[in-house]
Amino acid sequence: MRGLLERIHRAGVPPLYSLPVREARKAYTLRSEVLDLPRAPLARVEDIKIPAADGTPLDARLYAPSSDVLPLMLYTHGGGFTIGNLETHDSLCRQFALRSGAAVVALHYRLAPEHRFPVAVDDTWAAMTWLSQHGATLGLDGTRLAVGGDSAGGTLAAVAALHARDIGLPLALQLLITPGTTAHQDTASHEQFESGFLLEGEGIDWFFNHYIDKAHRDDWRFAPLNADDAEGVAPACFILAECDPLVDEGVAYADKLRAARVAVDLELYRGVTHDFIKMGRALPEAIAALDAAALALKKALTP
Repeated sequence: MRGLLERIHRAGVPPLYSLPVREARKAYTLRSEVLDLPRAPLARVEDIKIPAADGTPLDARLYAPSSDVLPLMLYTHGGGFTIGNLETHDSLCRQFALRSGAAVVALHYRLAPEHRFPVAVDDTWAAMTWLSQHGATLGLDGTRLAVGGDSAGGTLAAVAALHARDIGLPLALQLLITPGTTAHQDTASHEQFESGFLLEGEGIDWFFNHYIDKAHRDDWRFAPLNADDAEGVAPACFILAECDPLVDEGVAYADKLRAARVAVDLELYRGVTHDFIKMGRALPEAIAALDAAALALKKALTP
C-alpha cells in the first residue's frame, strides 16, 4: 500500500478536488480501474433503465453469472455523491457476481451538484423498491434482495436498509464497504488520516460541499449514525480499511447495529486505505475483501 501511494505521489496526478466537477468525473473514470482486476466475462451484462420516483429513467447495469433466476444485490457506487458511474465500478460489480453466484444491479443515481441531497437517496430507494417488485421482469428473484455500496454508495446502502425496514421491505443483507455514516467528519480517524492516505480531508469537503448544505448534515439520510434507532434492519457485512478517514465511523455504525441486536460481520483490513477493494491487481487484501463480501452475499441470499 505504501508503495502504491508513493507511485501515485511521484506521478504528480492532480487531486480530483482541484479540478472542476466535469473534469474530475472524466479523470476519475480514466483512473478508476487502473488497479482493478480485469473485467471478468459473465453470462449476462445488460444495460437497463430503472424509474426514479419522479419518473426519470435511471441508468443501471445488470451482471449475472448465469441465466438462472438469481437473487440479487442493488449496488450503489462510491464517488462522494459527485463523481463515479457504471464504468468506474464495472470490474468490481463483475467480481461480486462472479464470486457470489448472485446477480448485481449497479445503479447510476443522479449526482451532485446538479442534483443535491436528497436526490441520490431518493433514487436509491426507488431502485430498491422497483427491483423488489419488478425483479421478475429481468429474470431475477426480487424477493431475495440485498443492498450494497462503497464509500458514498455505502452510505446510500445503509440508508436504504433503514428505509426498507420502515416500509416493510425484507432485505437479506446490507454490504457496507468503507461507508460514511457521520455528519461532521469529527472522528479521530479523520484527523489521523486527513492527508497522504488517498482520500484527503480536502477531498471530502469538496464532495460534501457539492452535495449537501451544512444545515442539513445532521439528517440521518446523510448520516445514518444519526438514525433514531436501527432495530430490525437487515444483517450487515462491513468491509473497512485501517488507514481510512472513514474507518471510525464505520466501526461506530457497526456498534450501533450490534446494540440494536442486528447481526453484524465486520472485516477490518490492516495497512490499507479507502478504495482498497478496487486495487485487486496490486493488493492481496483486495482479493480477501472480495471473497469476504461474496461469502456474506452467498450466505444471505442462498441460505
